[in-house]
Amino acid sequence: MVVEINGQTLPDEEGPQTHSAIQEPKQSRPPPATPLPALHRHRTLLRPPSRHRHIFLLHASASPLRTDTPPALAHRPSPLALPIDTPTEPQSYLFPADMSFTRSMFTSIRGLSQGGVPIKQTARKYTTAGPTSSNKNIFLYSAAAGVAAGVTYYFGFKDTAAASLVKKELPPAIPTFTGDNTWVGLKLIEIEAVTPDTKRFRFALPEENSVSGLKIASALLTKYKGPNDAKPTLRPYTPVSDEDDRGYLDLLVKRYENGPMSEHFHSMEINQRLDFKGPLPKYEWTPNKHEHIALIAGGTGITPMYQLIRAIFKNPEDKTKVTLVYGNRSENDIILKKELERLENTYPQRFKAFYVLDKKPADSNWAVEGYVNKELLKTVLPEPKSTNLKIFVCGPPGMYKAISGNKISPKDQGEVEGILKELGYTKEEVYKF
Repeated sequence: MVVEINGQTLPDEEGPQTHSAIQEPKQSRPPPATPLPALHRHRTLLRPPSRHRHIFLLHASASPLRTDTPPALAHRPSPLALPIDTPTEPQSYLFPADMSFTRSMFTSIRGLSQGGVPIKQTARKYTTAGPTSSNKNIFLYSAAAGVAAGVTYYFGFKDTAAASLVKKELPPAIPTFTGDNTWVGLKLIEIEAVTPDTKRFRFALPEENSVSGLKIASALLTKYKGPNDAKPTLRPYTPVSDEDDRGYLDLLVKRYENGPMSEHFHSMEINQRLDFKGPLPKYEWTPNKHEHIALIAGGTGITPMYQLIRAIFKNPEDKTKVTLVYGNRSENDIILKKELERLENTYPQRFKAFYVLDKKPADSNWAVEGYVNKELLKTVLPEPKSTNLKIFVCGPPGMYKAISGNKISPKDQGEVEGILKELGYTKEEVYKF
C-alpha cells in the first residue's frame, strides 16, 4: 500500500496489522442484529491504553463528526479525524494513531458516499497489537517529512523560477574587428559538415567576451598565402553566427574546384589559424527601412541574406516583410534550411521562402524544379514601384548575369540588367551583394 501526503507518495513500511479477538464486557446489551455486509460492518479498533492513549475517531454515519474534543487536544486538528480519550460511541470507527487505519478509513468513506446505513450497535470488536518501537509515531513522522518536502519543493521551485527570470549581467562586449585595417589571426576550434561540399568552420575570438563587431550588413575579409603562392589570396565571407555571440564566429564555406581559398578552408585542421580583417560594410540596415524586401540567392549566396533576415526578425520593432527565392542544385545542397523553416513557421505572415532546385525530390510540393526565371519572379516578388521595397541579389556570377547584371565595383552597383530589368525594377530598387 502507498500513502499520499501533501502530494508526496510514501511507502507504508509498517505492513499489515494482526488482529486478535478480545472478550466482550459483561453488560446488558440489546439482542444481536443481522450482520451487515462486510463493507459496512462495525469495527472498533483501539490500542491498549498503556501503549497509546490517544486514538483517531472517524464517524461511520453521514452525520457530522463529534465536536466535543477535550481541550487538552484542541491543538491537534485533523481534516478527517478527531482525537478522543476513550471510546464512548458504539456507532463509531476507532483507529490507532498509525498508518494501519488508512485502508479501513477510505473503505468506510467510500461506503458512506454510496448510501451506507448506520452501523448496528451489536457488532464484533477487535483489537490490534501495538506497533514495535521502531514504528511508533510513523504517521506523524511521515506527515512531517511530507510537509517539509513540499515546503522545500515550493520555495526551491520559486527560487529557481525567479532566478531564471533574472538575466545574468554580462561584462561589456569587446568588438574584435573595428575597421582599423588590422589583420587578426583566429584559431579554428570546430568543423562541421553541412552538405557534401559545404562545412561550417568555427573560429575562436581573442577573448571570452569578444564579439565580431560586425554591423548589418557587413562581411569579413580572409587572407591566405600558400607556400608556393606569389601573393596571398583574399576572399570576403559573411559569418552566419549572430553578431552578439561571444567568444566565436562561424563561417559556411562551400568547396569550389580550383578555388584557392575554399580549398584551403576544407584542408584546415583544428588549431590552425587564419587571418581576418574587417568589417567590410555592405548595405547599412536600419529597422523598417523598407516595407518589403525580396532576397534572390544561389548556393552560399544565402549567407548575407541570412544575416539580414536574422537581424530583422530578431528585432521586435522591425516589421519588415521578407520574401526569399533560394536556388540550389539539389535538396542536399540547401544550407540553413532548418533555420529558414523555423523563421517561416514563426512569422508566417511576414516571411515566405521559395526553393528552386535543378532536380527536386519526387512527389514534393515545397520546391520548384528548374531555374530562377522570369515567370517565378513575376509571381512572387512585389510589384515594382508599388511600395517601399528593395531587392537583394547574391550568388554565383552566372546568376548575377541572368537576374540583375553584375556590379562594377564594391562602390558602383552598375545598372540593372537581366530579368529584373525586364520586369521593370530600377537601379534604386536593387542591391547586388
